[in-house]
Amino acid sequence: MARAIKTRTSGRLLKPRGKRAAPRKGKSAWKIRRVRGVQVVESAAFDKLRWLTHGFSTRPGGASHIQEREKTALNLGFTEWDGHERVVANREKFLAAIGARKMSFITMRQFHSDAIQLAAAPCAETPSADALITNTPGLLLGVQTADCVPILLADTKRRAVAAIHAGWRGTLARIAVKTLGRMRMEFGTRASDVVAAIGPAIGQSCYEVGAEVAQAFANQFPPAAEWFEGPFAQLSDGVDPLWLPWLTMMPPGHVPPPPRVQLDLRAANRWQLIDAGVPEKNIEVSDLCTACSKDLLFSYRREGAKTGRMMAVIGIQ
Repeated sequence: MARAIKTRTSGRLLKPRGKRAAPRKGKSAWKIRRVRGVQVVESAAFDKLRWLTHGFSTRPGGASHIQEREKTALNLGFTEWDGHERVVANREKFLAAIGARKMSFITMRQFHSDAIQLAAAPCAETPSADALITNTPGLLLGVQTADCVPILLADTKRRAVAAIHAGWRGTLARIAVKTLGRMRMEFGTRASDVVAAIGPAIGQSCYEVGAEVAQAFANQFPPAAEWFEGPFAQLSDGVDPLWLPWLTMMPPGHVPPPPRVQLDLRAANRWQLIDAGVPEKNIEVSDLCTACSKDLLFSYRREGAKTGRMMAVIGIQ
């Protein structure tokens, strides 16, 4: 039998240390269900949509082996270090945990783009994209992450859904907003009818980026400074930090590393959805940090190439 596990905001069990992208007062809008050894993160944003299936996978409970002392892990990505048959078994176990074994599962070949694909029927080939949309019952859309931001959207009036992968490049390219636009074109979706869940991702305190990212965001978004901690003004003014040693005439071996800033990707995507017309009350943001939650989530930043992949999935029953 499934049982709910309360998150940090309700005072029990989970203690993610990454900075929250959007603090929420009162009872947590997120829960973790434990089903046959698998833990599934779910958002209350979709609680009233009985026609919808969704879930964010976690690390424990699979058939993969990553670390010597670790119990088996639920890796859902076809990585070089993991066996194909183990990943297939992990995916089947996860789909069973969310009650979606009879649905047609569609994933993407992600490449940090703003490409969006319409899924109208089960497909033999994996589409190259970073967002999928559908209004076809029986299809389950999946996006893989290991630090990047997974975003699930649901049109409550027209019964259409989307799964989005947003790293810093996708966030900079406004992939969430463009997905809303594609849903409007294909299904007549209005942003005011959309509910959104921004799932577990790397927290601001764990996500350092350089001057090129700060400058790119400063050039694109008026409120960008609100999403960064550190010397954002210094890095975003266009001055290349690599020139500073020449200006100060510091001797070789005494040059300090270039300054860095910390980016809150979840806050950036939340702002974009609100700016596009999604009501603020319709957006739920998880405070789970992939880099901090070592026993619960995978993190490429923390573990490097030999880490697993999680899945965020959504579909119409």
